[in-house]
Amino acid sequence: MVTVTRFSGPDDSPGFLLWRVTLAWQRAMRAALAPHDLTHVQFVLLASLWWLVGHSGPPSQQRLAEQAGTDPMMTSQVLRKLADRGLISREVDPADSRARLLDLTAEGKALVAKAMKDVEDADAAYFAGLGDEQQAFVRGLTRLL
Repeated sequence: MVTVTRFSGPDDSPGFLLWRVTLAWQRAMRAALAPHDLTHVQFVLLASLWWLVGHSGPPSQQRLAEQAGTDPMMTSQVLRKLADRGLISREVDPADSRARLLDLTAEGKALVAKAMKDVEDADAAYFAGLGDEQQAFVRGLTRLL
């Protein structure tokens, strides 16, 4: 028995199209970040950390994971690697000895600034095909979240 679907085929399925667009966009991000020796997750955590520090001071690892939408355990592992590279500092929170407060080092700030420009350029190039529809696209994504 053949199951009837709501879509005439993959090119009519929003989920499948989102999957394909996501993969293509991720390739563009990997290419933009390769010269900086950063994975996309590392960049997202560094950029989120940069934003949080600038707006509310050094966050905990938990707060950073919430901001970035990443798994706390994975976040902790990635942060250890970034700390080993000298890009971030992880200090014990004076209010909670179990928590770590995060900050960017001078090297981390310089790297995130360079990588941010390349990521923003790659984003602009990737989404240029949307033209005037880009803001509506962003609003639609925001509603889905």
